[in-house]
Amino acid sequence: MKFVLALDQGTTSSRAILFDRHGRVRTVAQREFPQLFPQPGWVEHDPEDIWRTQLACARRALRLAEARPAQIAAIGITNQRETTIVWHRATGKPVHNAIVWQDRRTAARCKELQRDGHAELVRRRTGLVLDPYFSATKIAWILDSIPGMRLHAERGDLAFGIVDTWLAWNLSGGVLHVTDPSNASRTMLYDIHRGDWDDELLRLFDIPRAMLPAVHPSSHAYGSTSAGLFGAPIPIGGIAGDQQAALFGQACAPGMAKNTYGTGCFMLLNTGARAIRSTRGLVTTCAAQPGPKASDREYALEGSVFIGGAVVQWLRDGLRLIRSSSAIEALGARVEDGGDVYVVPAFTGLGAPYWDPQARGTIIGLTRGSGRAHIARAALEAIAFQSAELLAAMREDAGMTPTELRVDGGASANAMLMQFQADISGIPVARPRVTESTALGAACLAGLATGIWKSREDIARRWKAGARFEPRMAPQEAANRLARWCEAVQRARGWAPSG
Repeated sequence: MKFVLALDQGTTSSRAILFDRHGRVRTVAQREFPQLFPQPGWVEHDPEDIWRTQLACARRALRLAEARPAQIAAIGITNQRETTIVWHRATGKPVHNAIVWQDRRTAARCKELQRDGHAELVRRRTGLVLDPYFSATKIAWILDSIPGMRLHAERGDLAFGIVDTWLAWNLSGGVLHVTDPSNASRTMLYDIHRGDWDDELLRLFDIPRAMLPAVHPSSHAYGSTSAGLFGAPIPIGGIAGDQQAALFGQACAPGMAKNTYGTGCFMLLNTGARAIRSTRGLVTTCAAQPGPKASDREYALEGSVFIGGAVVQWLRDGLRLIRSSSAIEALGARVEDGGDVYVVPAFTGLGAPYWDPQARGTIIGLTRGSGRAHIARAALEAIAFQSAELLAAMREDAGMTPTELRVDGGASANAMLMQFQADISGIPVARPRVTESTALGAACLAGLATGIWKSREDIARRWKAGARFEPRMAPQEAANRLARWCEAVQRARGWAPSG
């Protein structure tokens, strides 16, 4: 039996999942790691924590399955995107903590670049909005804030990577400095139309090209792990950012959409060979590229919600409203609705379609009759409201309405949330039998590169729905609820100082 090992490195935990050739999960290993908050609006990870936990999970997944290295056809990597790591090439040691995608420390720099008229260049070349969410200003901050780093970068002594690149570097013992288009397209430095790093953008952000990894297709023979890690080398055959990997794992052909409910919520609509420019606050991004041909290049419209499932963690850890994340469904079910209470979880600003780094979290509509259950239900509904706004923007931009929304991620297990998502969005929500879509997508890309799966069609035939949620709410009521949500969002915007 041959297996494919998926390394799923996320924002709050590292995971490793072993899939068999039928796409079934054989073993899972997971470890959380610390979240670091040095200042309000700043979010960091220790890159060594990322590597240690990911390696430990990989070894445990193999050990649980009693699988030998020779049985592993390939490793696929999927990862939290935009999170920025810079390290010394000679030693492999990071020069600073990883600056996480949620981090807003470069908001003022982005505003300055917008005032200077650079937003249109960024949008035209990269498909992105000029926002601290993406990697470019994070890299520049590291080079400018740590003494001597810019000189080291100009000499070629430093390497930059999102988490996929960091993992490939460590897995290979420093041999591989690589990424794929789906991750490169999240840096604000990559021309998604030409498929290469953009020299004009590199000059704008003052980032030496020598820091950047080589870009290869998402399904590709990148190289192998160093022999000492697992007892023998294992090929690395797939790399994709977590959301593009989930789009691939959900077998979403052009015209199909998926939503992943993780720390944030990320909705992608596969637009095929068309790189559609959004007028509704979405970004245009590279989908996973399964081969080296120009015809293999696919794009997606993406909407990113910064705080999705993380609002449940906040209720658990911050407010101590619930003892475990899974308890929120039962608590929310105690009331028929939120009682006109709305939670806007803009803890680190608002992503699409608003892109407001100064927005902050708000609970509005409280009365003496409001209780824990109302807040819990409103927090769950906030996840769905934010996702419904993304779907509405995609309909406008692409001129198409998906026939269903395929869902995955931890919160997709919450039936109350999925039913409300169908109600407020007005289309069916389909949850697959294998909900590990992100890891499955990475595994499929690696399996394609090594012959485990023959084609994308072969992969698509294996996708099966495990549950389906049909809309039950009257369309006018859904529209009224969504309009009320939008009023609540306006109360949360522009709260934090812009400096």
